[in-house]
Amino acid sequence: MRKIELEITGLSHTITQSQSYAVLLAEVGGLRKLPIVIGAFEAQAIAVAIEKLNINRPLSHDLIKNILGAFEIQLKEVIIDNLQDGIFFAKLICEKDGQEIDIDSRTSDALALAVRFECPIYTYEFILESAGTILTDESKDDDDDEASDLDELAEELSAVASKDELSQVSTEDLKAKLEEALASEDYEKAARIRDEIERREA
Repeated sequence: MRKIELEITGLSHTITQSQSYAVLLAEVGGLRKLPIVIGAFEAQAIAVAIEKLNINRPLSHDLIKNILGAFEIQLKEVIIDNLQDGIFFAKLICEKDGQEIDIDSRTSDALALAVRFECPIYTYEFILESAGTILTDESKDDDDDEASDLDELAEELSAVASKDELSQVSTEDLKAKLEEALASEDYEKAARIRDEIERREA
C-alpha cells in the first residue's frame, strides 16, 4: 500500500473527554487532517519535544530514545497502520546494522518518539478515508487555538521542570535568584522562587 506522509500541526483539548487531547496530523501536500485522541502525559511529551524545552531529567520518551541510541538502533519512520473500533495502531520502523525491525507501539508513544528522532510519520489511504477530515477555511481558523494549546502544555511542563530544579538549589542561592528575577522584572519566575522559599520556611 502507498504510504501517505503526515506532519503534526497542533494539539487541542478534547471536549468529550477530560484530561485528553487530540493531536492533529495533516497530510503533507494535501488538505486532510487526522485527529487522534491521546492522554495528557503523551500530549505533554509531544509538546516539550516540539518546543525543544530543556527538562532537568529525561522523560520516558527521552529515556527510550537514549536506550535506542546506546544500542545503535535508529528510528527511521513511524507508520499508523491500522484502525479498529476507533483505536489507532502504529509501528516503529527501526534499523540496526542494516536490518529493519518493526516494533508495535501505541500511536501516542510513536508520535512522541517521532518528534524526538525527527523521523517521518506515515499512514495509509484507508485510514484517512475512515477517520480523516478535510481542511476547510473554518478549520484553518482553529490553528491559532491549537498552537495556543501546544504553548500552554509546553509552559506547564516548563513550570514543573523549573520547580524541580529549584528544589535542588540552596536557600541562600534561591534568595539571590529571587533578587535577580525581581531586578529583571521576571515576576513569574520570582513567584516560583518565592513559593519554594516559603515552602522551606514553613
